[in-house]
Amino acid sequence: MIKVRIENFSLSYSDGVESLKNVTLDVQANAITVLFGPAGGGKSTLLRAINRLNDLADVRTRTGRVLIDGIDVFEPHSDVNALRRKVGMVFARPTPLPLSVYRNISYSLELAGERRKQKLDEAVERALRQARLWDEVNDRLKDSAYSLSGGQQQRLCIARSLAIQPELLLLDEPTSALDPISTANIENTLQELKKDYTIILAPHNTQQAARMSDFAAFFLQGELVEYGPGNELFARPKDIRTQDYVEGRFG
Repeated sequence: MIKVRIENFSLSYSDGVESLKNVTLDVQANAITVLFGPAGGGKSTLLRAINRLNDLADVRTRTGRVLIDGIDVFEPHSDVNALRRKVGMVFARPTPLPLSVYRNISYSLELAGERRKQKLDEAVERALRQARLWDEVNDRLKDSAYSLSGGQQQRLCIARSLAIQPELLLLDEPTSALDPISTANIENTLQELKKDYTIILAPHNTQQAARMSDFAAFFLQGELVEYGPGNELFARPKDIRTQDYVEGRFG
């Protein structure tokens, strides 16, 4: 089932940089779709377009559509706050709130009006378990989030995104600042989460892209060069540019 459909989507910034050029892409539900390619290829721009974080940037032109469950996120009367509750986002570096571990998870629910302690407790435990962090922090919930290791902080950020039970999870190089053990923990977490969520991942290297992809999309200078099942695209790319990049001839 298609969860996200991107149709003829182009975006350029006011400095004249064209970040995306006529991209058309279908994202399957309950799978990990990786966006990979050299820096500056448009991967982060596409992620940010899906939950409209580009609204905060200096965009000059935007054409085409980004649809989630058939609804264009750029419809004039769309509720951006509702969209961002539906689409969680995790960035390259861990960004815990200057609060306790518990309140990092509960804060968004409290903002949404939830005050019942039992409901908050249940949501915190559920999100931390989903992020495979509960067993490591269940006796440290009152501690500062800053007391956690970098890898734990990043899983906490994933848990924070999951607390409001989004349908989509976007991750922009979520392990680029982490050691190999923490990276493996994040990757294992994402493989578990795809049972319940649609995941779009911009990995920080080609090896991770190959490991993680159910589907893969290769971007080069704002253009979607090739898209397909990950095992096929990395083993038998159809475009010479994809093959050259995968084999390390550039990038």
